[in-house]
Amino acid sequence: MDISKHPGAAHVAAVVVAAGKGLRTGGDVPKQFVMWRGKPLVRHSVEALAAAGIAPIIIAIPEGWNDVAAACVSGISGVQFVQGGATRQASVKLALEALEHDAPDVVLIHDAARPLLTHAVIDGLLAALETDAAAIPVLPVVDSVVRGTSGFRAETVARDELYRVQTPQGFNFAAILNAHRAWSDGPDAGDDAQVAVAAGMQVRLTPGDENLRKVTFAADLQESPMNRPPRTGMGFDVHRLVEGEDLWLCGVKVPHSKGLSGHSDADVAIHALVDALLGAIAAGDIGDHFPPSDPQWKGASSDRFLAHAGQLVASAGYGIANVDITIICEAPKIGPHKLAMRHALARILGIDLSAVSVKATTTERLGLTGRGEGIAAQAVVTIYAN
Repeated sequence: MDISKHPGAAHVAAVVVAAGKGLRTGGDVPKQFVMWRGKPLVRHSVEALAAAGIAPIIIAIPEGWNDVAAACVSGISGVQFVQGGATRQASVKLALEALEHDAPDVVLIHDAARPLLTHAVIDGLLAALETDAAAIPVLPVVDSVVRGTSGFRAETVARDELYRVQTPQGFNFAAILNAHRAWSDGPDAGDDAQVAVAAGMQVRLTPGDENLRKVTFAADLQESPMNRPPRTGMGFDVHRLVEGEDLWLCGVKVPHSKGLSGHSDADVAIHALVDALLGAIAAGDIGDHFPPSDPQWKGASSDRFLAHAGQLVASAGYGIANVDITIICEAPKIGPHKLAMRHALARILGIDLSAVSVKATTTERLGLTGRGEGIAAQAVVTIYAN
């Protein structure tokens, strides 16, 4: 739901709670300001709220972190800051009071530590708030639940009416502000729905999202393989054919009257594949790792380059799903050597033969490859998180 496209819709504001110190993640920087997937953690959900047309967005931040917080959300319009309180509940109250001068109809209250906020969750909350004063996104409990006593299993707990609670949580603004003001000075509230219930409000349950997990510990800042999408890399290379050189293609010495010219053995197919693998992990190109100006690589076997690229992929936490190479030349004929080439590449990379494809084509005698002046190759790879 893009609120800006519905002039008659309720005025919706948001509060993002980012005032904690995030000590459980370790380090000197509160977790909400730590980089995650290329952006500060807090920026992810603020962008999602702003993209839905929600404004203003009040962010409660810890004392002394104004400049860092501003840098984290720079360029996003409608953002304001308040200094948080001693507890989460106190921070939310201060943020709500900052909205009071231009009070919205409804407000969404969100934890910055839940970065993967979707429009579907926002839409579900706003739809519920058309008829109810409070709504929260939840997920069912699917595992068996038991009570424990002194470290041992006690009775089983029925899970039919149990839910995992997420944020953002949505409320009629006036009602939740009054509820926070009426909250006692006792223990901190677990969430804003607890404050709402204490004030006598009924809370509607709306669908949550499994990806809307909370970042709590240092390990949470490391992406789970399940949440890391596969990556693709592409490489291209071309070398000149000359007299007096051996012809190496895909790690196989191919009989031919000419060979490829280059600082190493000039295996154009492997060079394209190395660039594809490096590109998939954003690690530069073959020249960055094996510069032609370095004499140690003169005449070097290109399988060393490929093995190095494969190790870099593994070190980045990925496995190779498949590689696909196309060799572009008029001669020699590649077909008789394709199986040997596939075996060579699979051996060097330590992957199954079925994950390696080698093809060949011509340019219909056009261009440098068509004239027999050189051979080109292109490669595409897919890698997966492991």
